Amino acid sequence: MSEKDLLHRDFSIEGEVLFIDKPLNWTSFDVVKKVRVLFDVRKVGHAGTLDPNATGLLIVCTGKKTKTIEQFVGLEKEYIGTCKLGVRTPSFDTETAIHEWRDSSAITEQKIKETAQSYIGKQLQLPPMYSAVKYCGKPLYKYARAGKEVERVQREINILGFEIVNIHDLGIDFCIVCSKGTYIRSLIDEFGLRLGCGATLTALRRTRIGDYRVANAMTIEQLIDLRNSIFINN
Repeated sequence: MSEKDLLHRDFSIEGEVLFIDKPLNWTSFDVVKKVRVLFDVRKVGHAGTLDPNATGLLIVCTGKKTKTIEQFVGLEKEYIGTCKLGVRTPSFDTETAIHEWRDSSAITEQKIKETAQSYIGKQLQLPPMYSAVKYCGKPLYKYARAGKEVERVQREINILGFEIVNIHDLGIDFCIVCSKGTYIRSLIDEFGLRLGCGATLTALRRTRIGDYRVANAMTIEQLIDLRNSIFINN
């Protein structure tokens, strides 16, 4: 839907489905809160959380359209990202400091690509401690930040594609297509362990949810411009 079409829509009652390019260092809730304030709507939700360190496509629904969120949640996701070999962190990404170093000099390109392909298919994954999954009503990351680890239940995920796009020094650029509920940070940590040297996620961007692509999404700046256009036209 174009910005011109959105000018004549009802965000509060009938609602809208917004495709937003989430900025770096914003939580998914930050985006929801921004939509709520900009368009003066109370009922707002999103489909598929993105970590603050990740950017990319976030689907936000308002008004009655929040009832359609589940149809987006179940769609396959596509991510591009970068990981660094030879290091591990407690959060599996750059949110926490490196706590383990290993030599990765013997890891070949062939082994990297073969290991990536070994993940294709259905498998069980344990949600990371640094995640928003609830335990006794509290997000796991709150326990993790307090230095506590709690029991978690494995979930079935499906890895549909794991392509190694580029290898540069200790860095690997990749593209992963997966089912809902997949934690890319956890997948990369396990990938590093399977390689025998460890790996940490250093950048992540969600490029697609089902047939919806981030190339067609609005930035926060465009969202603000849209709100200003609606205000002027009204």
